[in-house]
Amino acid sequence: MSETAAIGTGSSDLQMQFMKLLVAQLQNQNPLEPMDNSDMTAQLAQISSLEQLEKVNGYLSALQGQASGFGAALGAASLIGRQVSYARADGTVAGGLVTGVVQQDGTFALAVGDQVVGLGAVLEIGD
Repeated sequence: MSETAAIGTGSSDLQMQFMKLLVAQLQNQNPLEPMDNSDMTAQLAQISSLEQLEKVNGYLSALQGQASGFGAALGAASLIGRQVSYARADGTVAGGLVTGVVQQDGTFALAVGDQVVGLGAVLEIGD
């Protein structure tokens, strides 16, 4: 029965895999034709570049999440002072003047009179 190990993709996992590969290459190289220093340097540069790209990808993902929330906040804020009609939970339609924006459960909602209305419930926007 063969044993299969899970391959990690984290930065430390990549470093460990690279070091194991490098040690195996050094142990199995032909003594008459040793590994070229430029090859080893290129491999080290590649693993370093991969680590940096992984970090940049994480930063960009976090930035994308923040930009999405910022866009929703701006969209909701642009409705302040405007009349909206919205669907209530019971299926009826109500309306009123948007007086503010509130953050509720990590999303933005409108304050319409004494009601908090989710942006998805807005049916119509007036002047």
